[in-house]
Amino acid sequence: MRLVASDMDGTIVGHDGRISPRTIEVFQACLDAGVEVVFVTGRPPRWLDPLREQLGHRGTVICSNGAVTYSLHEEKVLSAHLLEHSNILAAREIILDLYPAASFAAETVNGFHIEHGFAEEGAVELLAGAVAMPLADSLAGERVIKFLARERDVLPDHFLNTVRPAVAHLVTATHSAPSIALLEMSMPGIDKAVTLAEFAATRGISQADVVAFGDMPNDVQMLGWAGTGYAMASGHPEAIAAADLLAPAFEDDGVAQILEERLAELKAAR
Repeated sequence: MRLVASDMDGTIVGHDGRISPRTIEVFQACLDAGVEVVFVTGRPPRWLDPLREQLGHRGTVICSNGAVTYSLHEEKVLSAHLLEHSNILAAREIILDLYPAASFAAETVNGFHIEHGFAEEGAVELLAGAVAMPLADSLAGERVIKFLARERDVLPDHFLNTVRPAVAHLVTATHSAPSIALLEMSMPGIDKAVTLAEFAATRGISQADVVAFGDMPNDVQMLGWAGTGYAMASGHPEAIAAADLLAPAFEDDGVAQILEERLAELKAAR
């Protein structure tokens, strides 16, 4: 084990935005043992406060399902895989043909753009600083890293399974919200695994030496690519099916339990 790659929400971060003290301690123990740590999340760079404030993490974060590599130390985007505006607008029309009540938003390198109806009025975290207007107008000149679609009257998995094949030639679609029908779409061919593989290669770390943790469909490719992939026992069936092994549930500090065991084995082997 030379590199630990961990998802955030539902894997180490709870609904309250907190990371447990035990998990914080074990990530520090990894670093102390010479094991690199990278977080691989669906969150955009603007939502990384749990890593800054609770873990004191200042390293690299792979954001927006692999679309962005971000340095917390420098507070800047290191690389980005950008969506074509024409693909976004074409995917939007296809989704509206399937789900006329769908609403849309887009994450850009510099901000967040939403269409009417995407977020409730009380959603302060979503609405703060957002540009609210039709995407065809607001995205002019913007570098888009993630396109989002929301539907309020359909199950999340059904929404994904219907839309994904219809837009596969335009975007890579996935989802990470367990109870909200919210699709996250990136540049075709980009996912967490692709960018994690690029990151590991820059560090001279082989695939076999990567241990990954995740819990949702947007973690599937990463869990399958890593030398050892752990799905959370509390995770989505697709993630569990994709992983080599099962970690205890998030509520039981599953990531911490596994890393404590692996660090003990690493120490004993030295």
